[in-house]
Amino acid sequence: MKKITFLLFFLITIHVCAKQTQTGIEVLKANNFKILEGKRIGLITNPTGVDRDLKSTIDILFEAKNIQLVALFGPEHGVRGDVHAGDKVDNASDPKTGLPVYSLYGKTRKATPEMLQGIDVLVYDIQDIGCRSFTYISTMGLAMEAAAENNIEFVVLDRPNPLGGEKIEGNLTEEPFISFVSQFKIPYLYAQTCGELAWMMNEENMLNKKCKLTVVKMKNWHRSMKWEQTGLEWVVASPHIPHKHSAYFYPITGILGELGYVSIGVGYTLPFQIVGAPWMNAEMLTRKLNNLNLEGFVFRPLFFKPFYATYKDEHCQGVEIHISNFKKAKLSEVQFHIMQVINELYPDKAVFNNANKDRFNMFDKVSGSDQIRLLFSKNNNFADIRDYWHKDVESYKKLSKKYYLYK
Repeated sequence: MKKITFLLFFLITIHVCAKQTQTGIEVLKANNFKILEGKRIGLITNPTGVDRDLKSTIDILFEAKNIQLVALFGPEHGVRGDVHAGDKVDNASDPKTGLPVYSLYGKTRKATPEMLQGIDVLVYDIQDIGCRSFTYISTMGLAMEAAAENNIEFVVLDRPNPLGGEKIEGNLTEEPFISFVSQFKIPYLYAQTCGELAWMMNEENMLNKKCKLTVVKMKNWHRSMKWEQTGLEWVVASPHIPHKHSAYFYPITGILGELGYVSIGVGYTLPFQIVGAPWMNAEMLTRKLNNLNLEGFVFRPLFFKPFYATYKDEHCQGVEIHISNFKKAKLSEVQFHIMQVINELYPDKAVFNNANKDRFNMFDKVSGSDQIRLLFSKNNNFADIRDYWHKDVESYKKLSKKYYLYK
């Protein structure tokens, strides 16, 4: 009986391991780096670039016998993830490998010819979170342009979209609001992997110049999968995306957070998972939000004191946001409902009448348009922006589907 039980456990273990998602770096390594063989490599990465054993892609490529890793390129937060959000990243030397590290989040956002000298292939391996305003995809797109302009190949080592491949939300970025937090004309949530996004941008003339692109596909990833189903460990994607579920909450409050008017948990232990302020009543706000019956969400009262950032050291009341049904939840809508309820409960605290107007520009850039702010300001009601916020979803779904690499 013990032998049968052990055998069953062994077979189940093999089955589970066989179905674990294999990221691009693992597929590349399994194929002995064949597509990079004999070439000089520049690697764009950060701490999220790891294999299933959490070994850095830097070390994997540096130790490979048939390729030569010659330079590293760091996005926001740096190659080793030691730079705070928004702080400039300086050029340096990697202490472990001795390789030069060039910053793509300082004075230079696009790699220069001098940085790319002696490089045959630029390789991109960074875990994204599926939201337009997270700057890693901006770095990827500009690096693709730099590769094209300098006749260098570009390789994306693909990774899962932690939100899956089905949630498309938000309007396309409009021309006047293109910036590093909305670099391309895509929705706020775009439901693609980095590899799929790169392929589409390259083919749909979203870049200044088309590059010679290769995407190293994952194995055992499907569009309906949440991160928990991949079997992969989560590595801190940025200082305020510490957990796998942080990626789910970033689009829930991230746009509202740009105003610095309420705390969204950045500076507390629940980044992007809460909304609060010293002038709020937790019980009233919770009851009002739960009465909206927002599909996939439940709210509960919360009392907290931020350690830094908005309302540092002040006693706040507010709500903690819980996702009860991820599949049905419209993530990005929640912050607009909260803004509406704030106006209903506290008319003298209406967001756009009280927030620092200097922050409106960033709010518009992250929203991809000033129409979200202007339309909402009229009545402080989500209904006034609903159609505009979702106007591009179906057309983008049709366009992006042509570039799906996974079912």
